[in-house]
Amino acid sequence: MTTPHHGHPRRWLILAVLALALFGISMDNTVLMVALPVLSNHLEADTSQLQWMVDAYTLVFASLLLMSGALSDRFGRRRLLVTGMSLFGLGSALTPLVGSAEQLIALRSFMGLGASLAMPPTLSIIADIFDETERPKAIAIWSGTMALGIVAGPLLAGLLLEHFAWPSIFLVNVPVVAAGILASLAIIPESKAPGHIPLDPIGAVLSVVALVALTYGIIESPGYGWSDARILGSVSLAAVFGVVFVAWERRLEHPMLEIGLFRNARFGASCLSVTLSFFALNGALFMLALYLQQVRGLSPLETGYRFIAIAAGIVVASPIAARLTVLRGAKLTTSLGLAITALGMGLAGTIGVTTGDGQILAILFVAAGGIGMAMTPATDAIMGAVPPEKFGVGSAVNDATREIGGALGIAILGSLWQGSYADRIAGAAAVLPPEAAGAVRGSFAGAAAAAAQLGGRPGEALLDAARSAFVAAMDWTCLIGVAFVIGGLVVAAAFLPARATPEAVSDGPELPVPQSPRWPEDSMLNEPQ
Repeated sequence: MTTPHHGHPRRWLILAVLALALFGISMDNTVLMVALPVLSNHLEADTSQLQWMVDAYTLVFASLLLMSGALSDRFGRRRLLVTGMSLFGLGSALTPLVGSAEQLIALRSFMGLGASLAMPPTLSIIADIFDETERPKAIAIWSGTMALGIVAGPLLAGLLLEHFAWPSIFLVNVPVVAAGILASLAIIPESKAPGHIPLDPIGAVLSVVALVALTYGIIESPGYGWSDARILGSVSLAAVFGVVFVAWERRLEHPMLEIGLFRNARFGASCLSVTLSFFALNGALFMLALYLQQVRGLSPLETGYRFIAIAAGIVVASPIAARLTVLRGAKLTTSLGLAITALGMGLAGTIGVTTGDGQILAILFVAAGGIGMAMTPATDAIMGAVPPEKFGVGSAVNDATREIGGALGIAILGSLWQGSYADRIAGAAAVLPPEAAGAVRGSFAGAAAAAAQLGGRPGEALLDAARSAFVAAMDWTCLIGVAFVIGGLVVAAAFLPARATPEAVSDGPELPVPQSPRWPEDSMLNEPQ
C-alpha cells in the first residue's frame, strides 16, 4: 500500500521556519505604534510625520508586493525570502544613525522594501507545500504568528524604551532576522513557477505612483485642506495612474496582476473584505496607542501589556476559523468575523477619558478576534482561487490587500480624527497666541506642551479640553470605521461561496500519491510498504 500524500514531508518544520521569518516582519509596525510619543519628543515630529513613520513602511511594502510576488514565482521563493530579510535586517541595523524624523521616514521606506520581498514567499511556500486538507490549518498558524508578532512588538518596545534609547526597538529585529535567514537556507526547499514568466516593471511603477500619491494626499489633507492645489493634484495623480495601471494590466499577456481575477466572486470579495477590516483596525490601533500614552499617561511598556489582548483575540479565533471554514465554508466564517470586528469597533467608539482597563482590553480582544476569524477563510479563499504557478502573486495580493487597507486606514481615519480634534479644540486654542494655538490644534502633544507653559488652572483647563477633544474625535472616527467593516460584511455575505469545502461534505477517497513527485523527498512516500 502507499502512504497518503498531504504535501511536502517536512512541511511542518518548514512552516516553523516561515513563522520565524514572519514574526520579525509582523512585529515591526506595532513596535513603532508604542514608540510614537517617544519619537514625537526625541525627533520633534508632528502628527503628520508620525503618520508617515508608520505609512512609509506600509506604503512601500504594499506598493511593491505585487512585483515581489511575481519575482518570487520567477526567480525562486526562498531566494526572495532571504533577500528581503537581509534588506529588512540591514535597515533595522542602521537606525542608530538616524537624527531626524525625515531620516527615519526614509529608513522605514527601505525596511518596507525588504519586507515586501520577504512577505509573499511565506504564504506562497505554505500554499505550495500543503494540500487543501491541511492548508486552512497552516494558514491559521500563519495568522497566529502574525498575532504573536503584534503583541511581541509593543512588549519588546516597552521593555527596551524603559532601559535604552529608541533605536533599540528596531535593533531587536536583527537577531530574529539573522536566525530566520540561517534557518531558511538550511531547511526551506527552493520552489518557483515552471517556465519563464515575463516581468512587468511598467505595471509596478504605475501602481507605486498611484498608491504614494493617494496616501500623500490623504495624510496631508488636514494640514493643507482638501481644496489646496497640492492635495487635489496628488489625489488626481493617483486616480490617473490607477486607471492607467488597470488598462495596462488588461492588455498584457502576462500581467503582474490578473485583473480578471477580481471577477471571481471568491477572490474579489475576499480581497475587499480583508482590505476593509484592516482599514478599520489599523486606524483604530493608531489612535488607541496614542490615547493610552498621551491621554491616559501610560508608559510604552504599560501600553504594550494592554496590546496582549490583540494577540489573544487573534490566537483564540484563528483555529476556530480554520475548523469552521472546513465545516461551513468561507461565507459564514468571514461574515461572522467581520460582524465581531464591527462590534469591537463600535465598542471602541464608547471609550472615554477615564475608561477602565477592563473595558479597553475587552474591546481590543473582540475587535482582534473578529479579524482573526475573518482573515483565515478569506486568505484561504484568495490562495485557492489562483493556480500553483501564480502562488507568489496570489500571496502578494493577499498581503497587499491587508497592507493597503492598513495604510489607508491610518491615513484616512487618522486624518479624519486629526481634523475632528482640531475643530473640537479650536475654542480653547483661540485665546492663545497664534503660534501656540497652531501647536494646540496640531496635536495633543502640542496642547500638552502649551498647557505646561501656561501652568496653574489655565494650563490644567487647556489639558482637560485637549483630552476631551482627543477622545470625542477618536470615538467619532471609530464609528466611521464601523461603517467600513459593515461594508466588508455585506460584500462577504453577498459574494463568498456558501457551501462548505469538499472535505467537510464527506471523507471521500484518500488523495492519490503523485506519480511524479514535486519534491525529491516524496520518493520515500511512494515506496511499497
